This record gives sequence, C-alpha cells and structure tokens, in this order.
Amino acid sequence: KNTLFSGTVKENLRWGKEDATDEEIDEACRIACVDEFIGRLENGYDTDLGQGGVNVSGGQKQRLCIARALLKKPKVLILDDSTSAVDTATEGKIRTALSALTNVTKIIIAQRISSVRHADQIIIMDRGHVEAIGTHESLLRDNQIYQEIYASQKEGADL
Repeated sequence: KNTLFSGTVKENLRWGKEDATDEEIDEACRIACVDEFIGRLENGYDTDLGQGGVNVSGGQKQRLCIARALLKKPKVLILDDSTSAVDTATEGKIRTALSALTNVTKIIIAQRISSVRHADQIIIMDRGHVEAIGTHESLLRDNQIYQEIYASQKEGADL
C-alpha cells in the first residue's frame, strides 16, 4: 500500500531518511521518476499532500513511495506491484534506473511481464506454489503458465 502522510512532499520523502540532503532527495526522485511531475505541483517539494496524498494520482503516490524507500539506501528492496498505476513507459524508466543501482538486492513482485523480464531470476507462482524458476527466455520456452501470461500481455505492451 502506498502510504503518504499529512505534510509536504519533502517531509514525506524524509520519512525514508530524516536527514536526507536536497541532493539525495533529487537523486531518489530522479530514479523513481518523481522529477517528471514535481515541477507541476503547486509548490514543488514544498507542496502539501494532505492526509494520504489526496492531491496526487495513484502513480505519483507509487513513485513518491519508491523514492522514499530509496532514501533509506536499503540492502534489500522489495517492490510489490509498485508500478501498477504508472504507464509502461514510466515503468521502463524506473526499471532501468533501478537496474543501475549496485549493492542492493531487488525483489520485484509484479503481474506485468515487462516489470520482470530483465530479472536475473523469475519465479512463477500459481495458487501459492512455485511452478517454475528461470529467466524470461527459459520460461518463455518451457513454461506454459508464463507463455499464457506473455501471450495475454503481448498486445500493446513493450514485449
């Protein structure tokens, strides 16, 4: 769940790191593609979000929460359907920026193949059980569940 608190954008981001510098905030926001909309907010980083972020979209909330998590400099980053409300182009930018991060293990839980196709390992689960583990290429070749998901998402997606 993407949780934003009463206060400004910057105050929400600093929940990730209380003493974050403006440069650290800018970098986290660049990776999470917050920089694409922050300038359109009434007061930029000083825009009041209201309880729960009522004045930003679902995709903007997701990106702000990703930026906040990045400020913590985690060793393990778990993203659970964290880009479901953003368009595929923005998701691709976020994915590319995240892939450049070193010294962090990224676990991505997603329903979009485009979100995981470049992962080192993809785990296919069905009804709570692991059905297959592999790369995009090996699963596309050998796993019927993955093939069906791929076929259903191929139209209009970056696959």
